Amino acid sequence: MSAPGPASDYFGARLSFDRGVPGRRAVDVPRWDSEPAPLPDARLLRDSVRLPEMSQGELVRYYTELSARNYGIDSGTYPLGSCTMKYNPKVDDLVASLPGLAAAHPLAPAAEVQGTLRTLLELRRGLGEITGLGGVSLAPAAGAQGELAGVLMITRALEDRGELAQRRRILVPDSAHGTNPATAAMAGFTVTQIPTAADGSMDRAVIESELDGSVAAVMVTVPNTLGLWERGIEEVAGLIHDAGAYLYGDGANLNAIMGRVRYGDLGFDVVHLNLHKSFSTPHGGGGPGAGPVCCSEELAPYLPTPVVTEGGDGVVRLTVPERTIGRMQQFGGNVGVLIRAYAYMRALGLDGLRAVSGQAVLNANYLRVLMHGHYDLPYDRPVLHEVVFSGSRQRREHGVPTYDIAKRLIDHGFHPPTVYFPLIVEEALMIEPTETEPPEAIEALAAAMIAIAAEAEADPETLHGAPWTAPIGRLDEATAARRPVLRWQPGTTEG
Repeated sequence: MSAPGPASDYFGARLSFDRGVPGRRAVDVPRWDSEPAPLPDARLLRDSVRLPEMSQGELVRYYTELSARNYGIDSGTYPLGSCTMKYNPKVDDLVASLPGLAAAHPLAPAAEVQGTLRTLLELRRGLGEITGLGGVSLAPAAGAQGELAGVLMITRALEDRGELAQRRRILVPDSAHGTNPATAAMAGFTVTQIPTAADGSMDRAVIESELDGSVAAVMVTVPNTLGLWERGIEEVAGLIHDAGAYLYGDGANLNAIMGRVRYGDLGFDVVHLNLHKSFSTPHGGGGPGAGPVCCSEELAPYLPTPVVTEGGDGVVRLTVPERTIGRMQQFGGNVGVLIRAYAYMRALGLDGLRAVSGQAVLNANYLRVLMHGHYDLPYDRPVLHEVVFSGSRQRREHGVPTYDIAKRLIDHGFHPPTVYFPLIVEEALMIEPTETEPPEAIEALAAAMIAIAAEAEADPETLHGAPWTAPIGRLDEATAARRPVLRWQPGTTEG
């Protein structure tokens, strides 16, 4: 074994595979309250699988070092736009980990899990109140799956109306989340793009010209991905319904209007919610998520199964809607995420939820004002939960693209914002400070962005090479995407 370098090179610089030494062991004793089980037959052991062999001290230091190199919401401000990367109350994690909830088996008889089922029933009713749409299924596993459920519900409803054959188009704004057109296409519809008008809302004239007997639905994000309110959405809903189509709502940005505006009151027929964004549970890291779908009374028979309901005998059960589109996943939803959302909703109450949306809007507008003039603002009007700037001036005048600005922000101690989305904004910088960041954090983020704008003018080369302080510099992203290394190979991770 070669001599190790400095501690900073040794711990965390190499994978555990490269640091293992034969014979070293780390031992953990799991809690066990059942009968002892025999070890597997020796013939089933695989000698060909090389696993790292490390002492307990080495293992703890290794993971501690790796965790310190990672950036998360517990580390600092995480201003990804359209993602709601906010600090989440740890008490919600505590509630979800209570043994009676965490250990409940998804196949247990309803009589044995009434506590869990009643909690989910109260969550379902609460979400119905918040959205103004009383039909609710908690089954979808994430926002995109909730979207698919909503569009499939519309499909089944049109089929029952005898209109599915001619209604084969779905209208989607050009600023939409990419999942919207993808969902429509997956469900077998043709996507027609609706352009954004000069004020940042959908082009009303184009919607009116496109609405005819071939349109099944219009998918609208409220507030939209530019962080703006869709002006005239109630009138647009009326036009859609007059044309015999449905209005689908992408509820990913609910935290901007929560407790203040209800989708059902605006005229939406069905909407999905991202509970792992708006209602606690740390967002990111690949999951888990929860994307309940809420709908009008007309569409309720088509909800995905199961739906939590209370019978006349007072027993809460998982039931199957009359014309259900079927199952979205194995069981009744990602219960751990749903329990966190319930704890969040009950702890805050209606006044607290209103405070959440108010603070989200205040923070985004505070950031908009602080950064105004330092970056281009394509849609210069008050925003809701997020604000979309453009780095086009920095690229045009100094040769510094938005990508460089985002990478340089790492050196200033912040996670980069979302870049190059929405696609309709050139050199987009999409920033969502969320409701949980204090004024000092927003001021510090704005100061860093302003400093980077000055650096782009005075020293563009510094930005071209950023980040300079991160454990890993810029990767060759094209090579990483086209020729990824998906498994460990001896010697490839050294140093």
